[in-house]
Amino acid sequence: MSAPIRPRILGATAVRVLRQLRADPRTIALVLVVPILLMTLLYFMYSGQSRPPGAPDPFQRVGVVMLGILPFVTMFLITSIAMLRERRSGTLERLLTTPIGKLDLLGGYGVAFSVVAAVQAVLASAVAFGLLGLEAEGSVAWVIVIAMLDAMLGVALGLLCSAFAQTEFQAVQFLPVVVIPQLFLCGLFVPRDQLPSWMEALSDVMPLTYAVQALQEVASHPSTTALMWRDMGIVAACIVVALSLAAATLRRRTP
Repeated sequence: MSAPIRPRILGATAVRVLRQLRADPRTIALVLVVPILLMTLLYFMYSGQSRPPGAPDPFQRVGVVMLGILPFVTMFLITSIAMLRERRSGTLERLLTTPIGKLDLLGGYGVAFSVVAAVQAVLASAVAFGLLGLEAEGSVAWVIVIAMLDAMLGVALGLLCSAFAQTEFQAVQFLPVVVIPQLFLCGLFVPRDQLPSWMEALSDVMPLTYAVQALQEVASHPSTTALMWRDMGIVAACIVVALSLAAATLRRRTP
């Protein structure tokens, strides 16, 4: 049975992870700069398209959702590679021989990447809503909160998937297996009710579906809705399940 989380050790772990990220400029660029560039690219991609009078602006439909999808993808990629490095370098084995517990370790990663996700979400949202003209019926604050929740989902799945990879190349290979199908079936490209029944059934068990649906609720309603709260609860539950499974993969001895 895992020991309870100890705030001091959890905090020290989070600080260590943040220091490692700060020492890697490419990772910082991937987390903070690339989402802004992609949102800008998306804006100019749609701004040059003609549409019938009265037709909705496709950037408004897609933009809010992308503010949640981009943190999910980037955090999944970064976390899976970072944890794999911990395993392969022997750092994880050494840490687990100290008083640090599994929950302290995973919680430290969660806190560290939550801080990064918060900065990422604020910067990307500031550019999208402030400079690119993105609009939402609901509060921008809820967009940021759900984007952070999406990032934590990416962290949890990245920690879990890293246990099944032996190299960084193998860790990246989980992207098309775990992430891309969720992108296709979450309702971003085709409304879920227009999918074939077997695809809709698959989308029902994919956590990103509910994250996207929560963002769509914020985009189309001026106040919070019961569906938004339900979807956020489902995503949070998926994060807990993924982290619990990830804790089960942590071993005192590396393979």
